[in-house]
Amino acid sequence: MKTLKFQNGDTMHAIGLGTWKATGNELKNAIKEAVYAGYRHIDTAASYGNEEVIGEALSEIFDEGKIFREDIFITSKLWNDSHAEGQVIPALQDSLKKLQLQYLDLYLIHWPVAFRHGVSFPSKPDDYLTPEEAPIIETWKQMEEAKNSGMAKHIGVSNFSEKKLKNLISKAKIKPEMNQIELHPLLQQKALLDYCKSENILVTAYSPLGSGDRVAAMKADDEPNMMDISEIKEIARDRSASTAQVLIAWHNHRGCAAIPKSTTKEHIVANFKAADVSLTDSDMEKIASLNRNYRYVDGKFFEEESKGYHNIYDE
Repeated sequence: MKTLKFQNGDTMHAIGLGTWKATGNELKNAIKEAVYAGYRHIDTAASYGNEEVIGEALSEIFDEGKIFREDIFITSKLWNDSHAEGQVIPALQDSLKKLQLQYLDLYLIHWPVAFRHGVSFPSKPDDYLTPEEAPIIETWKQMEEAKNSGMAKHIGVSNFSEKKLKNLISKAKIKPEMNQIELHPLLQQKALLDYCKSENILVTAYSPLGSGDRVAAMKADDEPNMMDISEIKEIARDRSASTAQVLIAWHNHRGCAAIPKSTTKEHIVANFKAADVSLTDSDMEKIASLNRNYRYVDGKFFEEESKGYHNIYDE
């Protein structure tokens, strides 16, 4: 399994289990199947509402005495309603309690958007805090405190553009160690990847398979099906792999981690085996030609002009 290495030498598997939209016993079983299949990287977030289930699964796995806490790399994320002064550490402590853990391996600011405390999703402009009311650097200072205290071994961000990263880095004492962003052949974000690499910021790809199981409200009527791209299917045939395996392998060949979500044992195992798929330079060039800057998660649901949030990705 390829790994990504942090500045202090810690490593993270380049293929992890995504858990967005997964809950209940289905998720609990998926966590166990994934760990037994070899996964050592699990991604969640406070907003997913599944930290307690993941905590139960991990506790049961650790109690078996064959796999230990230090073997599993666990990421969670700070929700938008806990950006203001004094709110980050309690939010992290809540995630740790639900996950039944003493520390996270990685803690991320989920979005560069702030809500009033207790707002899970905004329904009116007053549900937001403006960037002036909740400056991202003040949120980040609390993230730095989380790292310095040992509650989070590594800290980073998600959905941050190059512009937002540059602004944060210019004021931060500790540089973000990770940027988790939407990445796939239709949204390759090469310039952002190059910038992150130049700053030694690791990158994790979310929705690497196109997130086909998103809620209908987040879908476009004519959105492309990642699994039905002829060039990807052709490469898959040539490499004796599945389309999903090629898509996951592509991220690893670019030096990124990927966190495909699945709750079925067959797909969980197959996704993990993408680590064994080797793509040629010709394959990579063919996939590079597919970029069309298409987002499945367009961020428009968080745009509120009156509160200073527009063009979330600075495009």
